[in-house]
Amino acid sequence: MADAYKETDVQRLAHIIIHAELDGLICSGPRRGKKFTYALLDERVEGSDWPDREQSRAKLAFRYFMSHGPAQLKDFSWWSGLGEKDARSAFDMVKSGLNQATFDKKTYWSPPHAEAEVPDLPLALLLSVYDEYTIVYRDRSDISEARHIERMITKGNALTAVIVLNGKVAGTWKKAMKKESVEIRLSPFRELDKEEQEAVEAEVERYGRFFGVPAVIVGEP
Repeated sequence: MADAYKETDVQRLAHIIIHAELDGLICSGPRRGKKFTYALLDERVEGSDWPDREQSRAKLAFRYFMSHGPAQLKDFSWWSGLGEKDARSAFDMVKSGLNQATFDKKTYWSPPHAEAEVPDLPLALLLSVYDEYTIVYRDRSDISEARHIERMITKGNALTAVIVLNGKVAGTWKKAMKKESVEIRLSPFRELDKEEQEAVEAEVERYGRFFGVPAVIVGEP
């Protein structure tokens, strides 16, 4: 029985637990006071039906295009980490349930929904660089004015957050939390017209409301 136990430090134990979770062996268990526990997944989730590897890839592909489309096949490969061959195999299993469209000789796939209502323009958003809108696609040319994102990534610059105008990344921004306000410094890639500036200012104001404090634009836009 002693052979079933192995001495381990904290780091090694963490890796063992992570692998056990990824393999579907264990999951989070009930709290014991302030302490966390683990439990066997089969005991916590009754009747769990695990798809095989091929089915799992197909489900991943379908969910990607349903939630991120329109997107290209290479975008799915990039996002999922699957090689080109595996991504193609998974995609072929679900493409019959997707809509297809071609723009600039590029093929895009999207959910079979009715056309979405286009919001009034200009539309401004302040997003984190880790937002799915900026990192989920391998080909970012359609969401970046003059391919700014591609050049910045190639040069190794660390973006923190991006300004999105009418669906395209049009600059970067930074925030500084103060005692009674949040300061926003805008760095657009080009000069904004009056309507675009007003849209960005409205988004800055909305951002401040999220924190419950006034948002103030500092510096020259």
